[in-house]
Amino acid sequence: MRRIYLLVLFAFAIQISFNQLFAQNNIVDEVIWVVGDEAIFKSDVENARLQMQMEDEHLSGDPYCVIPEQMAIQKLYLHQAKLDSITVNESQVMQYVDRWINNLIERIGSKEKVEEYFGTIAELREKNREQVRDNQIVLQVRNKLIGTVTVTPSDVRQYYNRIPQDSLPFISTTVETQIITMEPQIALSQIDEVKAKLRELSDRVSSGDAQFSALARVWSQDKATANKGGELGFTGKGSLVPEFAAAAFELNDPNKVSRIVETEYGFHIIQLIEKRGDRINVRHILMKPEATIEEMSAASMKLDSIRNDILAGKFSFEEAAPYVSSDKDTRNNNGLMVNSNNESHSGRTGTSQFEMGELPGDVAKVVDKMAVGEISKPFTFINSKGREVVAVVKLKSRTPGHKANIADDYQSLKMMVENQKSEEILNKWLTKKIKETYIRIDPAWQNCDFQLSGWVKRD
Repeated sequence: MRRIYLLVLFAFAIQISFNQLFAQNNIVDEVIWVVGDEAIFKSDVENARLQMQMEDEHLSGDPYCVIPEQMAIQKLYLHQAKLDSITVNESQVMQYVDRWINNLIERIGSKEKVEEYFGTIAELREKNREQVRDNQIVLQVRNKLIGTVTVTPSDVRQYYNRIPQDSLPFISTTVETQIITMEPQIALSQIDEVKAKLRELSDRVSSGDAQFSALARVWSQDKATANKGGELGFTGKGSLVPEFAAAAFELNDPNKVSRIVETEYGFHIIQLIEKRGDRINVRHILMKPEATIEEMSAASMKLDSIRNDILAGKFSFEEAAPYVSSDKDTRNNNGLMVNSNNESHSGRTGTSQFEMGELPGDVAKVVDKMAVGEISKPFTFINSKGREVVAVVKLKSRTPGHKANIADDYQSLKMMVENQKSEEILNKWLTKKIKETYIRIDPAWQNCDFQLSGWVKRD
């Protein structure tokens, strides 16, 4: 059920207007489900089905049964979110939307083709924002209901022993990868140019010549917030990088603009919107000094020289990483990359194991062709901070795809047991919630083998 739920949730998150692709003017819309005071329309189900079809996602069961049921479940979670006053960070919402749009551009081939099919990127982003926000709220409600699930080694062994040998889950190929990155040395003149532009923007706001939000839409290089006028949404200090947090929480006057702040993302100016206790809502404008081709080439040549010294045996990759790499997340770990993909349900989050699809795209392309122990030539990629850097990688290990076993796949099996226990908790809560909620389903949509019982009230 978890797989079905995630597929449908994904379809909801990227649901867009299909009027330009599918002529449905001849279909009379109708209410097919009512959950509490919320209606589910036939067109909602049809649009979700078409979107999933377009994404080549397949459901186990009749889509006209599975999709409305999952929509109804979402409405139950959203109702609980209102009771619990659960909200989400708008900046994070926009990051998810932008990530999906970038994936869509990659699949279709270009930004121009996406806009030809679906309208402007700004329109596409706006259409998806509300649904993505709802989905993030739903995930928070689910996590709160689940709480902490305890799984013992005995639980994992019992789960594994219950699975017939011909039904053991297939574990995808995984790799362990070490990395050394080097940031190009950007000319001071370029940094000064960025700072001068930020000072100019700050002066325009202070003089009343322009609104901060309008300037952020035009100038900010933070794609996740620029279209919202640079607004981050309410957040605490712990969610912000230290330099940014210090400057933001110093602000007390919404009419003032902060000093220029340098972080690992670039240079910022910040404007206070509102403070609520230990949480703050601010706008910011981010600008990043861009390296020239010559500066990128110089960094690449320097890293290539270090690679050659490693291959010549002057020092090892592991010895070089702490002193050479600019990647603070890996340099103190001999360059070993750690899987921080919180959307993964493989059980590898927090470990050094990656499926190829969990690595950054440009890193995966290089690693895919490497032999264990090999060190790549320098290549460029955009790091997690949105900056272009030069990197070399070493393939530490590769574990081919195989049927699960306790010795090699304990963490993955443990995650499967945790998921099973979590679903049991959620299904128990949903069954109770269904009994307490007014539900009406059109008779024509009742003949379904629903995942949960109690949807159809019998006299």
